[in-house]
Amino acid sequence: MAKLYLDKDLKRGLEKTVLKLVEEVGELSEAVLLQNKNKITEEIVDIIAWTLSIANILEINVEEDFMKKYPNSYPKCKKNPCSCDSI
Repeated sequence: MAKLYLDKDLKRGLEKTVLKLVEEVGELSEAVLLQNKNKITEEIVDIIAWTLSIANILEINVEEDFMKKYPNSYPKCKKNPCSCDSI
């Protein structure tokens, strides 16, 4: 993502990039209400892309930080699969 879009992301800036993410979340909500799986899939991918753009602007290594937080078990119960009572 950084190779493709970082220059544009930096020019757009963090605030406008976050607004694009929020827009995509709204589109996902609409797709869920319509129960349109293809559109839901498209919006989830867009949300991931905009989230990665935000991470790139902030120089966050998502893969590394994700594995720190979710190291093959859930942080709360430390189990795989998660066995927490709450949803």
